[in-house]
Amino acid sequence: MATFSKKMMGKEVGDAMTYAEPHTMNGKPAPIQEAGVANNKEYLRNANVSVANSRSNDYPAPKTTGIKMRGTGCATKGVMSRGPMG
Repeated sequence: MATFSKKMMGKEVGDAMTYAEPHTMNGKPAPIQEAGVANNKEYLRNANVSVANSRSNDYPAPKTTGIKMRGTGCATKGVMSRGPMG
């Protein structure tokens, strides 16, 4: 006879599939969905892959818009402000 219990230190640690089928919070069966993205070739073509110190795609251009801040002194992280300032 098979045993389903895999208790460790007083707690069940086995697979949940042993006890209940996949279901939603209201008790209905959960729909089966495939993992991953719809178009794997397009995803890999657009992925930024780095091999041997060369990149497959360029980095996006840095943002240059914004308002120049006053009173930054010796700024080390930039002097432009972006976002709502109202």
